[in-house]
Formats: sequence, structure tokens, C-alpha cells
Amino acid sequence: MKSTTFAAALSLIAALPMTAQNSETSIIRQNYLPERAIIIHGSPEKADSSVIGIFYSREGLDFSDANAPRFLLLDRQGKIAFGIGGSLYATASYDFDGAIDGNGFTTYDIPVPLDPSQRQRFGADASNSSLFLKLVGKSDRLGIFNVYMQAKFTGDDGKYGFKLKQAYVSILNFTAGLTTSTFVDAATQAPTIDTQGDCGQIADKSMLFRYTTPSYKGLSGALSIEIPSASYTLGTDAQGAYTSKKIAQRVPDIPLYIQYAWKGGHVRASAIMRNLSYRNLVDPADGKNHYATCWGTKLSAIGEIGILKPFGHISYGKGISAFVNDLSGEGFDLVPGDKPGELTPAASMTWTVGSYVNFTPKLFATASWSRAQVFDCGHMGADTYRYGMYAAANIFYDFDDNFRLGAEYLHGWRSNYSGTTGHANRLNLLMQYSF
Repeated sequence: MKSTTFAAALSLIAALPMTAQNSETSIIRQNYLPERAIIIHGSPEKADSSVIGIFYSREGLDFSDANAPRFLLLDRQGKIAFGIGGSLYATASYDFDGAIDGNGFTTYDIPVPLDPSQRQRFGADASNSSLFLKLVGKSDRLGIFNVYMQAKFTGDDGKYGFKLKQAYVSILNFTAGLTTSTFVDAATQAPTIDTQGDCGQIADKSMLFRYTTPSYKGLSGALSIEIPSASYTLGTDAQGAYTSKKIAQRVPDIPLYIQYAWKGGHVRASAIMRNLSYRNLVDPADGKNHYATCWGTKLSAIGEIGILKPFGHISYGKGISAFVNDLSGEGFDLVPGDKPGELTPAASMTWTVGSYVNFTPKLFATASWSRAQVFDCGHMGADTYRYGMYAAANIFYDFDDNFRLGAEYLHGWRSNYSGTTGHANRLNLLMQYSF
């Protein structure tokens, strides 16, 4: 029995191109399967359209993330779809008239003032290549459920290494696991070859438990409980000893959003509440840990106007730098306050504005401009980051659903509280093959 089944499977795989070609028209018409899909097992005519629609959805994915798997397994009833996919994401870059020592174009890392020894840089990278597993099913008791796992070859400190990026399950409008924060609107992020992305981009992944409402006449919302991440700048006394201490977080982040969507676009209002913990070491006898209340708001939108597809966001808050590309991990969630041992949340504002230009279904370009700024941090030193700006222009050509080429120009600059500035320029080339 097993040998017969194995032989049948080998015969099916050998006939894949013919099977895909013969059933392609009916699959696309009936169940919205793309032309790139190759059915390894199961009956494509029985595939549930709601399952296939979610399986090939890009909701919540970054621009550089791979398409859904090309090779698809279906169960006999067409109610469960499973695939293994990924992409080769290879880039080459050249920095001139100011360089950043890293594969990501992070404007925070621009030398201020300009370093004459760091004016040019040639680089290449394939660490954003990825592998992922996706399973979408439909049952009478659970309805639609979705399981997703993704890992990339981006290790720590710029080294290659296999690192988990997402792992979550969605059932009955609930999502649990490691995935994009509810405070993030992935669809309105600027598309760039540079995987770091624009300096003011709101981008973070965290462990969470989220409820998303069903859509009603275009209106929907979501609320989640998330594991917080934060970076502090600790105060010191005249002798250089620390006057405060970071401790384990005791309260989860609570982000939410309300969204109105229409065909080809949406507008979303988001907010987040945080309580970050620390200990004052100036007077440890009080035996108390301290909590700083932090909050943030964000408005984001994307739409279509002819061949244009404009997008953008604006955010403002205190203690939310962990969610900002340029500021994450740089010590701006909590900074020294007016009193010895006190920490206070730093205020920040970010914005991004840009647009797609869709020349043909296969050829498109984008342009974007972004800014990230922190306020009231001059007391931390004249060389403290004040703001960064990031401009991007690129063009992409899709030879087919699997193979993409791209070229990009980036310009970034950083300004410190002293008033000194630095800038950098980069040219990027991309080859991406999704499977």
C-alpha cells in the first residue's frame, strides 16, 4: 500500500508541468490561484476559494518578504492548503560622498561630522533571503485558521545566521505568537530594496495575543497584548556611577487601531499604551521600582489615484522609540530626567510620505521621504542624535511572479543637538527569486 502511494506521488510530481498547465485556466477562474501555483497533491477544482484567498494574501508582510509558496499541497476536500516557500534576496550596494558601515542604510549610523576615511563603501548581502511554512485550513468548528512560520538568514552583528522572524497562529479572529505589532501598518511602509527601510518607519515584531474584529462596511479594528521591548539611557553621577537601573518589564504593551478600508486603500488610526519599569539607585532604601507611563498615536493611509498609489503615516508619542526604525535600540525609550536617578520617556515624531507609480503590471517605481526626530534630549550631550532624514527612489521590474530586479538611490542625513550634520548616499541593486 505504501509503495503504491509513493509511486503514485512520484508520477504526480513528474507530471507537474502538464498538470499545472491543463488546470491553470479553471483554477484561476474558480479559486483565484495565481499562474505560478503548482499543485503537488490534491484536486485544484475542489480548492476552497476562502482558503486560497488567505493563503496568497500579503496582509501583514513587508515589501521584501517572499510571495506565497509556488508548490502547494491540498487535502482531498480542498479545505487545507500547505506550502513551503522562500526567496533568494541578493543585493549589491555602493556608498559615495558619505558611507554607512553596514548592510542596512541606517541614518542614525551616519558619521557626524563626515569622516574622510569613510566616504565610499562597496557591499553585497544575501542575508534577507528567507524560508517559510504556511498552512491555511477551514473546519466546521474553527472556521478559517492560519499557521505561519518564517526565518531569515540575518544573524546578529551583521553576520549570517538562521533567525526566526515570525511564528504565529490565527483562529476565529484571534492571533497568537511572534508577528508584526498591532501598532504597525505594514501596507503603508515605504517599499525599498534596503531592508532597513526609511528612518521614520514604524516597524516592530513582538510576541502578542490579538483580537481583530470582522469588517463591517469597511470598518474594522484590533486590540492586542504584547511583550514589550525597550532601550534606556541610564543616568550617571559625577563619578560615572549609574544612578538608575533597567529592570524586567511588568506590564504588557497595549496597542489598538481602527481602520476604514475600500477597494485599493485604507486609512488607519492607531494608539499604544506602555508602562516601562526601572529602579532609582540614588535612594535604594525606598525599596520601590518605578514605572514611566508611555504612549503613542499614529495615522496612516494608502490609496489609488490612476497609476499612482500614494501612502504615508505620521506618529507622535513618548517612550515609543522601540517601534521606530532609526531609534530602536538607541536608548530613547527612557532617558535621564531632571532629578537624580529619575528616568523619563523621550518624545519623538516620525513621518513618511511617498507613492508607487505603476507604469505596467510588471514595471513600477516608488519614491518616498521620511523623518524621525527626538525632542528635549539635548541634556544628554551635544553629540546626541536630534533627527534623521531618508529619501528613496527606486524602480522594479517583475519578469514573472517569481523573479524581480530592482535599482535604488538613497540619500540620508543625520543632525545632532550641537547642530553638526552628516550625510550619506547609496546605490542599491536587487535580484530576488521567490519559490
